[in-house]
Amino acid sequence: MTVDTKNWKDELGDRIPKDLGEEIDTFERQIQLRKEGKIDEKVFAETRLRRGAYGQRYDNGQRHDGEKSQSLDYPQSDLFKGPDTFWDAPGMMRIKIPFGGLNAEQLEVLADLAEEYSDSISHITTRQDIQLHYVQIDDTPDIMRRLAAVGITTREACGNSVRNITACPRSGVCRDESFDVTGTAAATANFLLGHQDCQDFGRKFKPAFSGCGQHACGLTFMHDVGAIAKVKTVDGKEKRGYEFYVGGGLGSVPHQAKLFDEFLAEEELLPTIQSIARVFGRMGEKTNRAKARIKFLIAKMGIEDFKSAVAEERKKLNEDPRWTDWIQPGPSVPESHFESPVTNGTIVPKEGYENWSKTNIYKQRQDGFSLVTVTTPLGDLSSRQIRGLADLARQYVKETVRITVEQNIIFRWIHDADLPSFYNKLVALNLGDSGAESIVDITACPGTDTCKLGIAASRGLAAELMIRLANRGMQYDDAVKDLRIKISGCFNSCGQHHVAEIGFYGVVRNINNFAVPHFQVILGGQWSENANAYGQGIGAVPSKNIPEVVDRLLDRYTKEKQGNEKFRDFVGRIGKAQIKESLRDLMKIPTYDVDPSYYSDWGDAREFTIGDIGKGECAGEVISVTDFGLADAERELFDCQLLLEGDPSDETGKKASADALHAMMTAAKTLIRMQNLEIQDDDETIINDFKVRFYDTKLFFDPFGGGKFAQHYFDQYADRDQTPNADQARMLVEEAQLFIEAAHKCQSRVLEEGAAGRMDLTVNAT
Repeated sequence: MTVDTKNWKDELGDRIPKDLGEEIDTFERQIQLRKEGKIDEKVFAETRLRRGAYGQRYDNGQRHDGEKSQSLDYPQSDLFKGPDTFWDAPGMMRIKIPFGGLNAEQLEVLADLAEEYSDSISHITTRQDIQLHYVQIDDTPDIMRRLAAVGITTREACGNSVRNITACPRSGVCRDESFDVTGTAAATANFLLGHQDCQDFGRKFKPAFSGCGQHACGLTFMHDVGAIAKVKTVDGKEKRGYEFYVGGGLGSVPHQAKLFDEFLAEEELLPTIQSIARVFGRMGEKTNRAKARIKFLIAKMGIEDFKSAVAEERKKLNEDPRWTDWIQPGPSVPESHFESPVTNGTIVPKEGYENWSKTNIYKQRQDGFSLVTVTTPLGDLSSRQIRGLADLARQYVKETVRITVEQNIIFRWIHDADLPSFYNKLVALNLGDSGAESIVDITACPGTDTCKLGIAASRGLAAELMIRLANRGMQYDDAVKDLRIKISGCFNSCGQHHVAEIGFYGVVRNINNFAVPHFQVILGGQWSENANAYGQGIGAVPSKNIPEVVDRLLDRYTKEKQGNEKFRDFVGRIGKAQIKESLRDLMKIPTYDVDPSYYSDWGDAREFTIGDIGKGECAGEVISVTDFGLADAERELFDCQLLLEGDPSDETGKKASADALHAMMTAAKTLIRMQNLEIQDDDETIINDFKVRFYDTKLFFDPFGGGKFAQHYFDQYADRDQTPNADQARMLVEEAQLFIEAAHKCQSRVLEEGAAGRMDLTVNAT
């Protein structure tokens, strides 16, 4: 990183929009007041989050820039550090890129900022954002100013706000779209940015737009509001509108979006979203963050009552010219292209081009033009690479560059004759990998590299799987090439594991008194049709065995699928019970002295945890009891999942939800027995004893959400006499899974603290 001594406020002058400039000045003053102790940290934390400034972790410090590995020499800080992290060590800046659209000048500024303030790496996210890591808090105002001068903002990139507006990066050139939604996304982003009706949310709010229903580019079904472009004939004229959905979301408990309107007219889009925001702001949960997303409000109210509340709110709105002033016959974000190819008669490269052209080129609906996907493994680009891409944007296209939700870069409007030359330039930038939008194009969140909530090394696992699958040529295998693998470092779904055919999220298990990194295996998600179905877990596997899990799943699918049977259908036909049985041996782990490699994670040679835990006889007995008890809870919960898989009726949903509560009771009772071996075996006693021993003492609390998952437990017990339908039961089973995972983490913490002499594991009940 270089030292920046320029006065960017004065140097950029009139290039910064007035409103953004004033906000940045205010933020800079707030930083100074926070330093002086004149602003409470909790207040400032929300302020900086709304400006895109996050804290991050440093216990790993490994980054990959697409060209070489880097080990960063930053001071170690506590994994569980609170909101003061950004004062103690550098943090992360999230930069909003609406619909993923970038021009060459913006790319160059991003490269400069990464080089001058960060580690020379820009990271692409699954929401078409850019993130810079290892940024000093004092540098954030100048970063914001330099971005604002080229039309980019970090405002509301984080926090309880409207997040980046995502949209299909093929919009305008897609062969299957109803119409180009680029202008829709841009207008929505401009309208909602800083809007007064979007400032009082209990949690974040994510919109997305798709030009068609059959592809995954927009992922509308997993968003708070999602719109799919539709055209219908009214009075003999074609009218544009949207199939409009609300209440989707992944996170720890995924919800499928509900249909709000089969055809929402284009002129009603923005006032409808504004009305939804007002209802969410007024009626949404504010105190319990675990229930504060709009999906929970809709689940509580029911979609019809929610629609009625929105309709009433719509009547109260005053007309706003911004609702319709963006609508025009053509695209609202017009694009043009070079009239003729840049390079004619280029010799086709002998090595790599043929394979690259199979996976990375998409023929546009416009004859003679192609869209090219530049694969960026793990979503990382070095500043050198970004500057190179900016040069290509000027040379081959009229700066029509977009970020994708699969962490890649797309170039649109490349003349077909220029493709070989363009490929050669990418190879020179070390960006010529094939496999775009194939099974080797794995999505992973930052995980333990930089995220404070990361449990397992999602990026490390992704890198290992990419290499292995590419070596097997899986990106060209017709049977499996279109499958998606997505990995999250924890249950929060930043890697979108629920919507992949094969998904993983990081968990921890206590094995032989060691905390061992594992991944929960999620099967049966659907990436196509805008992520129209979610997968379910079948069990946790040690991190080091996950590559073998993938190999077995793919080999079995290739051999046993029937005709053109999709992987999701194959999983449904075979059944999760049989699949889990075929992986059972991989769920076991050798003792530390036999193979210590299992006790570290991918990309990190250090032991996942170190400690000589529980050597006394009493502790040994308790450990044995708790290990078996949590295993029983997992088994009970898996049976619930099989119930819903085999017969997704409301009657089955009622039984599955009751059994899920029983699994939570088993887990809670197991933890209680760590402190009191003579626990009465009735639900009310277990609930009360768990609350006293683990909730009121906050022993169950952790940065991963243990407190809110305990609340899931209490809520399910309180609602035990209600009759949920199958869809609601599926969510209750997901909540039970999270509670049991939290119980595993609580067990590990209790044992570690007991080994350090800080806890009496056999305290008597009083």
